[in-house]
Amino acid sequence: MADITKEQVLETLKTVRGPDLEHNIVELGMVSDVFISDGKVYFSITVPAERAKDLEPMRLAAERVVKDMPGVKGAMVALTADKKAGSPTPRPATPQAAPHGHGHAHAHPQGQQQQQPRAGKIGVPGVGAIIAVASGKGGVGKSTTAVNLALGLAANGLRVGILDADIYGPSMPRLLKISGRPTQIDGRIINPMQNYGLKVMSMGFLVEEETAMIWRGPMVQSALLQMLREVAWGELDVLVVDMPPGTGDVQLTMAQQVPLAGAVIVSTPQDLALIDARKGLNMFRKVEVPALGIIENMSYFIAPDTGARYDIFGHGGARKEAERIGVPFLGEVPLTMGIRESSDAGTPLVVAEPDGVTAGIYREIAAKVWKQIADTPQRPAPAIVFE
Repeated sequence: MADITKEQVLETLKTVRGPDLEHNIVELGMVSDVFISDGKVYFSITVPAERAKDLEPMRLAAERVVKDMPGVKGAMVALTADKKAGSPTPRPATPQAAPHGHGHAHAHPQGQQQQQPRAGKIGVPGVGAIIAVASGKGGVGKSTTAVNLALGLAANGLRVGILDADIYGPSMPRLLKISGRPTQIDGRIINPMQNYGLKVMSMGFLVEEETAMIWRGPMVQSALLQMLREVAWGELDVLVVDMPPGTGDVQLTMAQQVPLAGAVIVSTPQDLALIDARKGLNMFRKVEVPALGIIENMSYFIAPDTGARYDIFGHGGARKEAERIGVPFLGEVPLTMGIRESSDAGTPLVVAEPDGVTAGIYREIAAKVWKQIADTPQRPAPAIVFE
């Protein structure tokens, strides 16, 4: 059978009515660029952020008609509020969602008072808190930090998942020594992979690396939101999201559309890295995501033969910066050969040397992060939504 084409997909999507119930979603310019890989179809549908929830049936209809096409193995469809240049605005005929504060508040599992969720931010059922681990630039050990932070949270007795949001350079399969493809429930909901007590989802499990490299912005957003919302995470206290480095589309998508409990910024001691870290902090501030704190990675060097400490990177810069801008300083992680070697081998230090100094540091950092999250309901921050 001939490969499926974008034109065929768009033709099929013309059978799906838009919010105005008169025109179809293709005519209304709501469908993003269509990406097809290995018989799977990926696209997003642009809707007003405040109507994301009540337009979910429209997303399901679009996914269903595409999945039913001959030759299609699966479809990944997300609603997005990210307006693409040049596309007409959808014309909803039904009234807009009630003003902020007039909806039904969701109950927190522990009975804490929850704030009304901000429009357009839909939580993940069963997931207590979602935290982003971010950095202003690459090469600061952010993914290694995210993995060991997640394992530190788990070592402290929490139920933890980790989402690899770095679509272009997924590293979780290697860092957590997980291979293979995840299974699906009813051909739609994906079962997360697991290792070391963590539930894990990464684009690295779904698509070959070179395929991911050619994705455009809307496709990345669509894939991200599906990896977040169409995965059987089960009951989790916290989901750690390993963000790509920098302050691009993925970061804004997560910050604007996902009810993040807060962000952890990873930096190295060098001033240049701190300037980049500041960019990351400022971006989260703009979208009202609380800064849970800064971690100084590669803070100092421990000589493997003598155990002596050398501040070869100008140690202490992140602590000073955190104090200056009033953000919690979460801790200093030394640069040891063990971290690099164990990461490359897929056995993170918190697992490889649970009683070691560095594992202890990660567990302390995890405890500080969790304390920050526990305090979140008291602040005017985006609410965590429980379905």
